[in-house]
Amino acid sequence: MNARRTCVITPCRDEAKCARRTLDSVTSQSERPTLWVIVDDGSRDDTPRILDEYAARFPFIRVVRRADRGERKLGAGVIEAFYAGYETIDPSEFDYVCKLDLDLVLPPRYFADLMDRMEAEPRIGTCSGKPYFIPPGASDAHVTFPLSTSQGLVSEKIGDENSVGATKFYRTRCFEDIGGFVRQIMWDGIDGHRCRQLGWIAVSWDAPELRFVHLRPMGTSHKNWWTGRARWGFGQYFMGTPPAYMMASALYRMTRPPIVAGGLAMMHGYFKAMLEQRERYGDADFRTFLRRYQWACLFKGKKRATEEINARQAMAWETRWGRNPG
Repeated sequence: MNARRTCVITPCRDEAKCARRTLDSVTSQSERPTLWVIVDDGSRDDTPRILDEYAARFPFIRVVRRADRGERKLGAGVIEAFYAGYETIDPSEFDYVCKLDLDLVLPPRYFADLMDRMEAEPRIGTCSGKPYFIPPGASDAHVTFPLSTSQGLVSEKIGDENSVGATKFYRTRCFEDIGGFVRQIMWDGIDGHRCRQLGWIAVSWDAPELRFVHLRPMGTSHKNWWTGRARWGFGQYFMGTPPAYMMASALYRMTRPPIVAGGLAMMHGYFKAMLEQRERYGDADFRTFLRRYQWACLFKGKKRATEEINARQAMAWETRWGRNPG
């Protein structure tokens, strides 16, 4: 048994093409999860059979079944499936909890290295490595860990100020403190800002030993790139992001695949929601906190703005938690 108690929860639907690679990379970890709850969210392909095969081989894997609701439900649907697994555990039995997608290939010490870093800094509430993807038409036959760009992989260029949505590794106390994930779109952005609001640190590192392969790149959607990026733009609107920050973000994303089109799709999703006066995230204090942080990012740069806000929140965090957050 591992001294560090970790529960990984994986919501999935129709992941037969990727499932075995993720299953093999997790079951081969130097420090395996204490429990891995995989929630099959109504798969219609070969995913259920694959999950049963691995659950029979590895006692720490538990499969939870959900009825087929007829179609893939993005955003809130993923979190509903996550909570179908989370509600089957007693969080107090685990030091760490991780939401992990079933389309990743992790390096062999991924979980162990994250926990080592969190133990060195008690304020880190959530963290991850960085995702890389194999460009269309390229072969992954020679991809080995640790990953490097010399292997033909492309970085998704995720900021350092949050953990990646595909692998949200949390200190359980922090996860409970922020109220978990909101069951709405942009859940994977709101959580990191909520961490900072309460004095926790959210971070991801582009260290070679923590880079992982994302078999389905972020923002591609289950339909196409445009749909995925437009949904991302709508999510920024919903979260409370001001237009100036959205424009800066979209312009930067125009330099990443799909070149130009991805950023245009983000702006389309954002400004369409604005014109339609769509609903926004209901926590006004959060939206105020977010806007101040994002304006600081525009004027000072994201790295400096994040360092400053983390420093400002240190005393508030220590007042609440001391030096032992559990």
